[in-house]
Amino acid sequence: MAFDGFVISNLVYELNNTILNAKISKIAQPETDELLFTLKGSNGQYRLAMSASASLPFLYLTDANKPSPLTAPNFCMLLRKHIANGRIVEISQPHMERIINFKIEHLDEMGDLCQKTLIVELMGKRSNIIFCDANGRIIDSIKHVSAAMSSLREVLPGRTYCIPATQDDRLNPLEVTEETFWDSAMTKPLPIAKALYTSFTGVSPVVANEICHRASIDGDMSVDSLTPDAKKHLYHNFAWLMEDVKEHRYEPNIITRGREPVEFSCFRLTEYVGSDDAVEATNSTVATDSAGNAGFAGADANESEYTMQHFSSISAVLEQYYASRNVYTRIRQKSVDLRRIVATALDRNRKKYQLQEKQLKDTEKRDRYKVYGELIHTYGYGLAEGAKELEALNYYTNEMIKIPLDPMLDAKANAQKYFDKYNKLKRTYEALTDLTAETRAEIEHLESIATSLDIALTEDDLVQIKEELIEYGYIRRKRTDKKAKSKSKPFHYRSSDGYDIYVGKNNYQNEELTFKFATGNDWWFHAKGMPGSHVIVKSGNDELPDRVFEEAGRLAGYYSKGRDNDKIEIDYLQKKNVKKPNGSAPGFVVYYTNYSLTIHPDISGLTLIE
Repeated sequence: MAFDGFVISNLVYELNNTILNAKISKIAQPETDELLFTLKGSNGQYRLAMSASASLPFLYLTDANKPSPLTAPNFCMLLRKHIANGRIVEISQPHMERIINFKIEHLDEMGDLCQKTLIVELMGKRSNIIFCDANGRIIDSIKHVSAAMSSLREVLPGRTYCIPATQDDRLNPLEVTEETFWDSAMTKPLPIAKALYTSFTGVSPVVANEICHRASIDGDMSVDSLTPDAKKHLYHNFAWLMEDVKEHRYEPNIITRGREPVEFSCFRLTEYVGSDDAVEATNSTVATDSAGNAGFAGADANESEYTMQHFSSISAVLEQYYASRNVYTRIRQKSVDLRRIVATALDRNRKKYQLQEKQLKDTEKRDRYKVYGELIHTYGYGLAEGAKELEALNYYTNEMIKIPLDPMLDAKANAQKYFDKYNKLKRTYEALTDLTAETRAEIEHLESIATSLDIALTEDDLVQIKEELIEYGYIRRKRTDKKAKSKSKPFHYRSSDGYDIYVGKNNYQNEELTFKFATGNDWWFHAKGMPGSHVIVKSGNDELPDRVFEEAGRLAGYYSKGRDNDKIEIDYLQKKNVKKPNGSAPGFVVYYTNYSLTIHPDISGLTLIE
């Protein structure tokens, strides 16, 4: 996915048509590296989200709001002090860089009109949001970069702002002539596509390969292999694309393969869908499931061909892709400690389980020692002194066997020796049988917690999982800590036929749904033989349509350990037949009669209520 200079160009054009001259009504900082502006202008109210996350930087218009911390961070307070109620008077992109400059007019403490600049750099791990005065001096930034952190430039209060000198040798593609194109890109001993994106600012590998494809040239070929006519044809395709940028002829789209998004762009990517025969779905609906994964209406999951999904704006494209990825990335970062604790406990218990199984296997020969002792008692009266073995008829199998003996012991002592071995292995077997079952149950419990961490979407979801880990001794509760209260609730879906379906996010919610919320004739669903959510369909004592069973089964498959599998077997039965074993962990149940169905864990098209 390429957030390149061309996508930025499309975004700047869109922002100029929507929020230029808008007033900054609210400024929030929901995350340490993320800002959310509420803007009011002649075109209505907008929200502008921007992030300088090293892993997922973005900027787009959105309708969604995000909760902010009770105490605003310092950078947020600084922006509120200077530009709250300010007006955005200019939005620009310097030289096709991955940078957007917002010039903002506001009144200072004396009531005089002043101008500040908010600079959003969307450059991967070097991303930043920098606030400067009218002279280009840095007032502050969302990330401070010292000389010890970067040899390219410092980003600190009081320093003069400059664009990082990482692409000084690259040309602005909008100003390139045919002569400079030949002199810069066509003289490099590189593959053609690489020569393009290393020669011009804002050109990503995706755009470089698209230009080559439009020119019917293999981008992996060397520049030296091109004939003069081929180079000229390549330049013409390059120039035509730059003309589209100058004339603002954009086509915001996402390329999908089945339901999976594989690329996005502000141009038609003919290398994926061709120039005329693309399967398009203009103004189609794009659904997002509760875990933030995109589902694209009109795309057949069984097709292997690429399709292009059109969007009305580049913000819609970016929000569709980055908002879902952002939720996933944030929650992964916040759950890393819990994941490490669960992974460590799982590893320890799996090793213990393997050792117990090995020891349990060693006890399988206990009955042989018992038989040896009995046979020595039966036939040992005729043993010669110092005998090393006894050959006797095993009256259990009617076969002759040889029994090893200790020549230093008599028959009675040899028999007792085997009985002692038998009794020791018998005691070991009885103890290990219980211990192995306990270890297996603990592994299943930890695997269910690991699945809950994969399902979690908010910090409230993590609070309940942490509380479970504390309750079972994996985390020690501090003396000053009180039992945490969580606002997390199960997912609530509505089926195509109007029936309410509830999905537990963790073991506590599974327990609550199954044994306190559901009634006897409600239907209960769960992925067979793997950790996952309990899914409850509120039947209202109705006979449910087949489609409801299928949709609930898809939810049970998706919210399980096997969500990436192509097919999953789902067990389902009425709740009254689900029982809870005494002393078992939360969310663990048993049942003895059930129905089964096999589904593909795809929940696109299902309506999430809350």
